[in-house]
This record gives sequence, structure tokens and C-alpha cells, in this order.
Amino acid sequence: MSHSALHNKLVVVFGGSGFVGRYIVKRLVEQGARVRVAIRRPDQGLFLKPMGQVGQVQIVQANVRVPVSVANALKGADYAYNCVGILAEGGPQRFNAVQAFGAEVIAKCAKEAGVKQLVHLSAIGADAESPSKYAQTKAAGEAGIRKHMPGAVILRPSVIFGPEDDFFNRFAAMAGFVPALPLIDGGQTKFQPVYVGDVAEAALRALTLDSAAGKTFELGGPKVYSFAELMRLTLDTIQKKRLLLPVPGALLKPLAWVFEILPLPFKAPITRDQITLLGSDNVAAAGAPGFADLGIAPRPAEGLIDTWLIRFRRGGGKFEPRFS
Repeated sequence: MSHSALHNKLVVVFGGSGFVGRYIVKRLVEQGARVRVAIRRPDQGLFLKPMGQVGQVQIVQANVRVPVSVANALKGADYAYNCVGILAEGGPQRFNAVQAFGAEVIAKCAKEAGVKQLVHLSAIGADAESPSKYAQTKAAGEAGIRKHMPGAVILRPSVIFGPEDDFFNRFAAMAGFVPALPLIDGGQTKFQPVYVGDVAEAALRALTLDSAAGKTFELGGPKVYSFAELMRLTLDTIQKKRLLLPVPGALLKPLAWVFEILPLPFKAPITRDQITLLGSDNVAAAGAPGFADLGIAPRPAEGLIDTWLIRFRRGGGKFEPRFS
């Protein structure tokens, strides 16, 4: 099936206003699809409407923790994406409720609605045996997807970077007010950062390639870095010198716990679960289907991150995301 087959088809994107979802919405609009963005707070998705022609992008309320809202959002849909996920827990947004229960609800409702194909955004490292709740519930979500829609496509990206990311931006911002950046357990953990635009293109092709059905794709960028190398790249890009301080994860967790329980006016810089995740390599498995199988050459971080991290330089400017 070619991209043109999406013309005038109704595609529901759960979490379409999120970091990855907005790039997927842009690509679907370009293919002539009618896009229904299903999110908890519809007012936060209004910026997506100008991406398409009048009426091409519809914003509806849906909460993956509430099955009836998911079923309503999928009425009449031809295809669907699940881009819903959280990096840290807060209030009713718990890992199990959103990433495990919510994913299964979407798959069950999609099957009942007669949706032809579902693409689910998971993560490299999804593992039921992981000590990380994030990774455990990502694995549970995949199992829920396969239970109801075994032909669905699962995408497992490594750390995703882009103008709105929660990785390079987080550490670049941290470098603005601390004298040192922590290298958790020495900073030797391996990562394969992948550009958000490439993940969105993979998501589009996964929906439209019959050969992708039922497969799990591990999406890693063209280069593997250690965590320490990524911190150096961040500092070089924002033109700041900071000490890189090796710190055992076990020593950081009590501090992270304090950040988690205090009613701070800002988001905790790091959580205990994220420290646990940083202790495991995050690279695509050798031999697993990936970008090459979807006909995509992923782009490196160098030459891209400069365009938005410039605002963290002394006297830096601002960026305008292009969703490309």
C-alpha cells in the first residue's frame, strides 16, 4: 500500500499533540489523510489545526485510562497510532495506567472499531523483567497490543531528540545553573539517539507498508554514544564548560526521591526510575528490523541539535520548530 492510499482516510492519533505525535500528524496531513487527534486536554492541541486544510485536523477529548472515551475517538477510523507515554509519574498519570492499561485499551477498542492497522510507539529497553517501571510497563503495553491486534506494528526508538525533547534540552538547561553535570555510574551507558522527524517518517511508512505488519522495529540513530559523550556534545553545542562528575546512581536516588515528593514549582530534573533506566544500554538489538527495513537513513545529532540548543548559549536566540 502506498502513501497515497491514506488520502481521505481517517487516522486517529492518540497523544497527537505530544513530542512525537505532532510530527506524525504533520506527515499524515501531507498525505491527504483526515486526522483526528485524541488527547486528554483538547485545548492543548489547537496548534495542530493550521497544519491542514480547514476541517482536516480534528481535536477530540480522550483519556486512555477511560475506555469509553477511547472507543468514541475511534468511531469510523481507518487507522490509528498510539503515541501516549510518560517519562515520569504524576497525579493519576501512572506508568501502569498509561503505558500498560492504556495501550491495551487502545488495541481492544481499535479491533472492535474495525481499524485496519495500529502503530504503537514503545521504546528500546521495553522489558517485563527490567528494574525500571517505565521499561516494565512499556513491555506490558506491547503485550496488550499484540493480544488484541497481533498484526499491529510496534516501534521501539532509542532516546528521541528534537526541538521539544526531554534529553538534550534537559541537560542543556541544567548546565545553565549547576557547576557540574552528573555522569551516572561513570557515564558509560550506551545510547543511539534518533531524530524525532525520522521516527515520524518510520511511523508513516510502518502504517503504509504491508511488509511491516506484525513486526517490531528497533529504531536507533546512525551513531552510538556513551552518556558521557552525549554530555560533552551538549556542552560543546551550547558553548559552556562544566565539570562532568561521575556519581553512583545509588547516591543520586535519595536526592531524586526528595525532588519527587516536594511540591516544587518546576519539574523534577531527574527521577529515581530515570536513574535506573540510565544504568542500562539503550541501543538497537543486532539483527532486529529497523530503519533500513523501512527505507530510511536516520540523521545524526550533530548538525541538528545546534538549531534549537542555540538558545542555551550566552546571548542565544530562539528556535521555530518546523516539524520536519
